[in-house]
Amino acid sequence: MGRGKIEIKRIENTSNRQVTYSKRKNGIIKKAKEITVLCDANVSLVIYGSSGKMYEYCSPKTNLIDMLDRYQRLSGNKLWDAKHENLQNEIDRIKKENESMQIELRHLKGEDMTSLNYEELIGYEDALENGLTNIREKKDEIPKIMRKREQVLEDVVIYAFMQIMLR
Repeated sequence: MGRGKIEIKRIENTSNRQVTYSKRKNGIIKKAKEITVLCDANVSLVIYGSSGKMYEYCSPKTNLIDMLDRYQRLSGNKLWDAKHENLQNEIDRIKKENESMQIELRHLKGEDMTSLNYEELIGYEDALENGLTNIREKKDEIPKIMRKREQVLEDVVIYAFMQIMLR
């Protein structure tokens, strides 16, 4: 026995609507996976529910950015404006900066040193020596600070004792 046809209109009952949404969402994601496997098609699917929650599927070996660019070329619809392009360039710049900082941190830790030339090694050596000098100076300041605090504490105790004695 087959299913009966249903009228395609908004489901008024909230719980029924949510159940139908969940089942149909899972069904369409399953169909997207099937068409990817069966037909070797590139498929991207994004679903936003009424709650604002996003569900997505992108077929394996499919780059979403490339797919959006292809859509934009073929349809003529402009998805990215200059502002988005500038933001993407800024993201790329920050990623590169982050990568270079991670490499520099590894070098400062003494890792991956084989790619450095002589001048770079001397630069890192100088930076490390300066850092050690600063650390030693700070370390030498700590006992002086502690002695000053002890002296202040001693003075406070003596002052408090004198106040008690004078009463």
